[in-house]
Amino acid sequence: QLFGFSLNVLTMFALVLAIGIVVDDAIVVVEAIHEKMHSTGLKPRAATLSTMSEITGAILSITMVMAAVFLPVGFMEGPAGIFYRQFAYTLATAILISALNALTLSPALCALLLKAPKQHTNQESSKINQFKDRFFKAFNTSFDRLTARYVAIVETLIKNKKIAWAGLILITALGIVFMIKTPKSFIPTEDDGFITYNIALPPGASLSRTTEVLHRADSILKKRQDINGMTTVSGFNALDGSSSPAFAAGYITLKPHAKREHIKNINAFMDTIRHDLSQINEATFTVFPRPTVQGFGDFAGIEMVLQDRMGGDIRDFNTIADTFINQLNTLPEIRSAYTSFKSNFPQYEVNIDAVKAKSLGVEIKDLMSTIRSYFARVQASDFNRFGRQYRVYVQSDFDFRKDPESFNSIFVRNSKGEMVPINTILTLEKTVGPETITRYNLYNAIAVNITPAEGYSTDDAMQAIQKLADNKLPGNYGFEWTGMSYEESQSGSQTILIFALSILFVYFLLSAQYESYILPWAVLLSIPVGLIGVFTVINLVGLQNNIYVQVGLIMLIGLLAKNAILIVEFAVQERKNGKSIVEAAISGSKLRLRPILMTSLAFVAGLVPLMWTVGPSAIGNHSISFSAAGGMLFGVAFGIFIIPVLFVVFKSLDEKLHDKLAKEEEE
Repeated sequence: QLFGFSLNVLTMFALVLAIGIVVDDAIVVVEAIHEKMHSTGLKPRAATLSTMSEITGAILSITMVMAAVFLPVGFMEGPAGIFYRQFAYTLATAILISALNALTLSPALCALLLKAPKQHTNQESSKINQFKDRFFKAFNTSFDRLTARYVAIVETLIKNKKIAWAGLILITALGIVFMIKTPKSFIPTEDDGFITYNIALPPGASLSRTTEVLHRADSILKKRQDINGMTTVSGFNALDGSSSPAFAAGYITLKPHAKREHIKNINAFMDTIRHDLSQINEATFTVFPRPTVQGFGDFAGIEMVLQDRMGGDIRDFNTIADTFINQLNTLPEIRSAYTSFKSNFPQYEVNIDAVKAKSLGVEIKDLMSTIRSYFARVQASDFNRFGRQYRVYVQSDFDFRKDPESFNSIFVRNSKGEMVPINTILTLEKTVGPETITRYNLYNAIAVNITPAEGYSTDDAMQAIQKLADNKLPGNYGFEWTGMSYEESQSGSQTILIFALSILFVYFLLSAQYESYILPWAVLLSIPVGLIGVFTVINLVGLQNNIYVQVGLIMLIGLLAKNAILIVEFAVQERKNGKSIVEAAISGSKLRLRPILMTSLAFVAGLVPLMWTVGPSAIGNHSISFSAAGGMLFGVAFGIFIIPVLFVVFKSLDEKLHDKLAKEEEE
């Protein structure tokens, strides 16, 4: 409520992830105090005081880094900014509260509740206690062996730093390659159980004919048991929102995902609808889902407008557009491209004899107003009834406007107050033309809707469209992205900026914490190892690099930095206590291995429920959970070996530079 957010999908994402994240600081505190009691024999209170003096700096560093990672999202605009901001600020708030708890309540509870380990003798112990003792002893023995092997590998890598550097470069390079190869999209289309279909009859079709086709389509679709309800509108073009007797639209609501008996996936259901409606030959049917974010476009997919930037003939423009759409439909990245624009609707062109009108004292504006009142409609007034406001429109009855002969009975008042027959001033000529002409950025425009092919992302399709337009569109024609496609085209540079700012914020905070511009690189260079995990996992499960994955990447910057900070912070303390740089790195790695594994596994466990969700927001859940889990697992698996090496390298360099500067100052 402080930031004006509601309890929606994005904030719920953050709260679910917070379950796995906010326990991290508490785990670090409890594990460190327990280790202090086990290794020194101190009582809980003394162990708590001693431990908190050692790890308070690490907890503060972790908290500041995690909060700083999410701070730059406040600079983002548009739908991407809304997505990032609601998720990030909710999670950052939870992290700050978690840190407060870890520095206050968790130590107090440890001092009250923790007890020194007690070994039960066979005489006094029950079978349950004996089993517990054996289990924990076996587990600790196995973990100690694992720790010993881990330390041995770390020592080997520190002695052979070239191997560690080669591994870091290779893993980072593979992560970048996987990222480039992964299909990109913006906001994935979710199964919200809502489908729209549009019916287009040949130009000039009557409303009664359109209604008859609509009823046939409705009767066919009603046989589908997974449909919960339908609404149909005759004389309405759902693609551009205009009224036209040759168009109709239908809106389908599916049953909840768990109650669907035959087809679970909305894309498969749309294919079924297309197949069912294809038996109606006299109309063209377009089926599409609702956009994930309402208000940005009319349907999920790619939206664009072709533009005539020279103001040429509209029929020539229509021909160019049809040719371009046919070329789009041949591309492997495109499933279908279509437009509802036609320039061959039968029409009458009204030719006014301006000279004769002037001689009869008839103003052109009065003539046009009269024609509009009879054949179109004019709002005359409003009235209130039943608590609502209604508009009153004036229009002649159908029998008086059904054919060209209707003009013979229409009169217009001239400047002398006389009634003049309008057929003496104008003539009608049969012609064809568009029902409506749309302009975009002042140019005549034709809207085109595109659905990417299976296996291709919206980014793949948009790149293919851009390439085709550059090669095939004549020089005086162009195009613009609209709706969500426009936002997608604009979001790429913003995302790169946010990642750069997040890294920069982390760097400055760590520089202030360690009073060094060099040592923070031991933390920052460990972060890219999670990239390969993110993109390996999302490719394995068939996901795309969408906005949810990018949110997960920003979150991973903080989480992977947290693991590095746990090792580096303790190693810095050990170095201050007199140990060598190598000994400090090994000691920090050994003592912080357990909390790193515990916090990382707790985070991944918190993601598991998101991996199994179905229905609305399922793709978003899967994207953020699989990407974050993959990045965390890979980041921990490789990072715990690379971080100690990085600490040795950059700590040595930092001290050499510090000594050099100190000598220069003395001189």
